[in-house]
Amino acid sequence: MDSQDAAAYPLVRRAGLSGTLVSFGGSLSEASNRAALAFRTAVEARAMEGVVETMASLASVFVRFDPSALPHGKLEGALRDLLAAQDWLQAPLPAGRRFWRVPTVYGTDLAPQLAEAADAAGMSEAQAIDSLSAARVRVLTIGFAPGQPYLGSLGPEWDLPRQTELTPKVPRGALVQAIRQFVLFTNPAPTGWRHVGQTGFNLFQAGAGQPFALRPGDEMQFEPVSMPEFLKLCEDDPLRGGAAAEEIGA
Repeated sequence: MDSQDAAAYPLVRRAGLSGTLVSFGGSLSEASNRAALAFRTAVEARAMEGVVETMASLASVFVRFDPSALPHGKLEGALRDLLAAQDWLQAPLPAGRRFWRVPTVYGTDLAPQLAEAADAAGMSEAQAIDSLSAARVRVLTIGFAPGQPYLGSLGPEWDLPRQTELTPKVPRGALVQAIRQFVLFTNPAPTGWRHVGQTGFNLFQAGAGQPFALRPGDEMQFEPVSMPEFLKLCEDDPLRGGAAAEEIGA
């Protein structure tokens, strides 16, 4: 974000009759995502009467409210007061985050676009696996499908464009890559991102007390395993495919 762009933020804007959007940048950056995650946590902690729900995106926070209980102007005033309380671009990340290590098969028939992605990044397949598996990425936001994370940011060598045509379907647990990010699919779906890895992690369980496995701010690393190891992990642990988490600090 350049200085002129930064000066315009944060922005507070109305979003329909019952929504307010607070933006910390015009595009994703580490700081704008950090601010969005921290600010959403602070709004939730205030438990303002009339606020129905909040959601953090890559660089913004959406607040949905009941205008009959909380006038738009009153909410905007409260949000602006909270914005003025500190520099949110420097705020600590929310507490209660986890670091997930996720066994992943790279390439093979399970993830057939690794070679294409590696070539686009100017690497061999082995180099690509080393690079992608070494990356510790943050859950930037959850969206598109229930429980589905956008993960980043990867190094500039992985600033690859989306495909010009859709892949008709990738399976649940597919690790796909584009624009310096990963997405980990919760359900079979089409995608314009390249399918570089495959996990056995089931991220969404409808009807469970906590249906989403991940939270915004969690961190993840996709550790390479062989096909036989992967299949054994999925057999032994059909819900997570061997994925394991540990608590991390803010």
